[in-house]
Amino acid sequence: MNSYAILGTGAIGGYYGACLQKAGKQVHFLLNRDYNHVKNQGLTIESINGDFSLPQVQAYQDVNNMPPCEVIIIALKTTQNQLLPNLLPPLLTKSSTILLLQNGLGEEEKIAKFTNCQQILGGLCFICSNRIAPGYIHHLDYGYITIGAYHSNYKTAGITREMKEIAQDFISAGIEIKFSEDLLQSRWQKLVWNIPYNGLSVILNGTTKQIMAEDNGLCLVKEIMREVALGAKNEGKEITNDFIQTMLDSTRQMRPYHTSMKLDYDNRRPLEVEAIVGNPLRRAAIQGISLPKIEMLYQQLKFLDSRNLME
Repeated sequence: MNSYAILGTGAIGGYYGACLQKAGKQVHFLLNRDYNHVKNQGLTIESINGDFSLPQVQAYQDVNNMPPCEVIIIALKTTQNQLLPNLLPPLLTKSSTILLLQNGLGEEEKIAKFTNCQQILGGLCFICSNRIAPGYIHHLDYGYITIGAYHSNYKTAGITREMKEIAQDFISAGIEIKFSEDLLQSRWQKLVWNIPYNGLSVILNGTTKQIMAEDNGLCLVKEIMREVALGAKNEGKEITNDFIQTMLDSTRQMRPYHTSMKLDYDNRRPLEVEAIVGNPLRRAAIQGISLPKIEMLYQQLKFLDSRNLME
C-alpha cells in the first residue's frame, strides 16, 4: 500500500489527503499555520459527498520529522514553490512518485531540474473547495482529478504503472480519476478555465456566477478563452470550440464560487499570477505569439498583487 506525504494541507491537499486517510491509507500531513489545531483536533471535511471528521491525523510542522513516502503530493500554492528544494529531499526514496496538484503551467519542468525523481505526475484538480477555518475544509462541488505523466519538455508520456496504482488508491477513497496521455494538452485545457475566471474574479471583484451573468463579463471570458486556445495551438495542442463551450456551460451550472485567486487576494496572500498567467504568456511569446487580452490581465494582476501586499 502506498504511503502519502501531503505538502500543503489546505483546500486541495487537506481534502484529498483526508479522503485517502478515511479510506485506510497511510497519510502524513505537513502544515504551517494550522499545525497546532490539526495536531490536537484533526481535520473536518464538509462535503457534498458527505461530511466527516478525522479526530487524529499524522501532522508535522517540520518535514525532517516526516518519514520517506511512496507518493509525495504537492498541494502548496505555486507562490511557495521556492520551498520545494528543501522540502522534497527528506521525503524521497529511489522509487518515490511526485504528484503535483497545482494550477498553472511549467511547474513540473522546474521540479524535474532539482530532483532525481524518475516519476513526476501532474494532477489537474476539477474541484470547488475552500479552507474556511483552521483544519476545516468545505468541498462545494466536483472533485475529480486528471493525472498525466511528465517527461522532458512535456513530451507525450502515455499512461504509466505508477499512475494506475495511485489512481486505484484515489478511487478507493471515492475520488474519480481520469488519465491523460498528454499532460501539456491537459494543462492548456485547464488554463481555458483558470486564466479567465481566476484573473477576472480579482479584477472584476466577483464570483463565477456574477461574471457569467453580465454580458461584458461573459464576453471577456470568451475572448480570453480563445486566446488560451491560440497559445495552445502554437504548441501543437488543439482546444476546440466545443471544449470552450463545455467550460462555459459547466461554470454556469456551478454554485456561486469565489476562485482560489480571489480568496488569496481578499486575504492579502500572494497571487499565483506567474504559474497561471505569466508562464503560458512566456511560452507563447517564445513562439512569437501575442495574446493581448491575457497580457493586459497579467499586468493588471501584477499591479493589484503588488499593491495588495504592500498595504
